Amino acid sequence: MRRLGISIYPEKSTVEEIKKYIDLTSQYGFCRIFSCLLSVTEDKEVIKKNFIEINDYARSKGFEIIVDVSPKVFNDLGISYKDLSFFKEIGADGLRLDQGFSGLEESLMTFNPQNLKIEINMSMDTHTIDTIMDYQPNVYNLIGCHNFYPHRYAGLNLDLFERCTARFKKYGLRTAAFITTNNKGSFGPWPVTDGLPTLEIHRELPIQVQAKHFISMGTIDDILISNCYPTEQELKKLSQMRKDMLSLEVKLVDDIPEVEKAIVLDEQHFHRGDYSDAFIRSTQSRVKYKGHDFKLFNTPDIIRRGDIMIESSEYGHYAGELQIALVDMKNSGKTNVVGHVVEDEIFLLDSIKPWQKFNFILGE
Repeated sequence: MRRLGISIYPEKSTVEEIKKYIDLTSQYGFCRIFSCLLSVTEDKEVIKKNFIEINDYARSKGFEIIVDVSPKVFNDLGISYKDLSFFKEIGADGLRLDQGFSGLEESLMTFNPQNLKIEINMSMDTHTIDTIMDYQPNVYNLIGCHNFYPHRYAGLNLDLFERCTARFKKYGLRTAAFITTNNKGSFGPWPVTDGLPTLEIHRELPIQVQAKHFISMGTIDDILISNCYPTEQELKKLSQMRKDMLSLEVKLVDDIPEVEKAIVLDEQHFHRGDYSDAFIRSTQSRVKYKGHDFKLFNTPDIIRRGDIMIESSEYGHYAGELQIALVDMKNSGKTNVVGHVVEDEIFLLDSIKPWQKFNFILGE
């Protein structure tokens, strides 16, 4: 099951602010927390006290908490990879290794008696996870999570992201990545505040579009908001979207007939397996509505990328078939354009694979 999560930074917020955020997000179905120890500078006992209060409260609201650490944090706090009891004591469910060890240590850590999850940094295109797997870890306690990138233009490009993610998915491991709010005044663990995405192409996009991209790719299990604090409207949009398949937001033409409107908004669609470079084809509607007279009503000379088309009865047995244009093309005069994917989401069309399911939701 795909989950939504948040990030908290105890050194940047008051306990009351964080509890309020946990209350709000739990109401919207969020159930995972990324918490950062990398930038914490207090002594061990102060850290323990602050984290226990927050983590115990979060767990009472149904959250799983993973704490971000590194070998330096281990050294500073006097923690050994052989004894992870500190993390259990502060109420964490696992720890994320921002920087790893040799592979053997990570493997041994997955057998910790506290049953903590060991999360590996997914954003390096190296054989780290392969090496860990060579040492026969307890895979039930092994998960992965990408980095986030506060510096503009420093986020991962899509090709690298997909290669890094594939290294983990081939072992069936649970994965996570970050989306960013663009709410003014938001912050993360570091001084730079130009957004905090995993993918650079997400930096300026609406938060729900970032999440839809991960959903469409199908390789990320936990989608985490990286910075504090998103707006309640953003949380609401994330909670309302489908987590099991891509929902494309569309604008429909004003004079769309009722049957064509029902085909767009009420049907579940999937991309035909014998696919074309020109458009995505969803063909079940032509079977369901066989015999219906699909009249011509909006046939522009040029069909644009992102246009949603439904074939008229002038196209014979194709009548009622829904298509989404992937490129600009000339209209034969037999094809009705019934709507258009909203501009921010057109790039998502490139992530829809053959046989992948999707649906449409009406834009605001």
